Amino acid sequence: MSPLATPRVGVLLINLGTPDAPEARAVRRYLAEFLTDPRVVEIPAIAWRPILYGIILRTRPQRSAEAYNQIWTNEGSPLVVIAKRQAQALRDRLGREVRVDYAMRYGNPGIADAIERMTDAGCDRILAVPMYPQYCAATTATAGDAVFGVLARMRVQPALRILPPYYDDPLYIGALRDSFTRQLGALDFKPDRLLLSFHGMPQRTLALGDPYHDHCQATARLVSEALGRDVDVAFQSRFGRAKWLEPATDATLEAYPKQGVKRIAVAAPGFSADCLETLEELGIRGRETFERAGGERFALLDCLNDSPEGMTMLQQLVTRELAGWVPAT
Repeated sequence: MSPLATPRVGVLLINLGTPDAPEARAVRRYLAEFLTDPRVVEIPAIAWRPILYGIILRTRPQRSAEAYNQIWTNEGSPLVVIAKRQAQALRDRLGREVRVDYAMRYGNPGIADAIERMTDAGCDRILAVPMYPQYCAATTATAGDAVFGVLARMRVQPALRILPPYYDDPLYIGALRDSFTRQLGALDFKPDRLLLSFHGMPQRTLALGDPYHDHCQATARLVSEALGRDVDVAFQSRFGRAKWLEPATDATLEAYPKQGVKRIAVAAPGFSADCLETLEELGIRGRETFERAGGERFALLDCLNDSPEGMTMLQQLVTRELAGWVPAT
């Protein structure tokens, strides 16, 4: 009989994903995995696959590669770079008793490899942390699906916990308040409006009972109360012909100058780390849309990333979920 490994606790931070390189071939591979997930595209495969492989994967990868090229860093994709820093910062905060790793739902590093590394290191208890404050089947649930799928193939399974959505948690709202206050105070202008842009979802997800829209609205209301100022809410990243949640971020940015709103700050509180949707879609295209319409000053606030506010929040959320597995400190 093989000797038993020393029991150990693992924490796995899970984000959406990114291609391996800002090249059409890598983007095509990434999009093929992403857009064949039935949680993401809720259309029967017999109807969707011809559209995906016949049209989308023939045209979209090159355009997306060009967008990724505008934000790619010497270290790689911003999302992976920040996720790595978040994992290291959390590892430093939790100490040697807890193994911390990170993974992407689509692309690399993958969830299966991360769980294998954890179990090989002796982890018999794992806390999966979907890095999505607001619950959505297309993000939170599919991360759980992937984790469950890995465990389903294992002879000896670790015990599993999953961090619940934290869209209204005082720790999260407090972190956003402190981060926004710090960043707004560092600007050399006073914004007329603060726009909170959340990732969009098809309108039918709301009709199907997905709580995502309600979670976003609750977050915005609580942030507004915490800051003591009004905020606007919009939804970005529309895709396809279906009706999506509204108002749309691009349309909101274009309309602002006509309403006399010439100076704005934009934040994306639904994203735990800056990525294509924040850095390129908001920071580059969003800015261009606003300025082309007559806007004068535009500021994109950083996501929580590995900031002190973000890491203190994450440490406290994780420590709370590890109760009974790790001694309280």
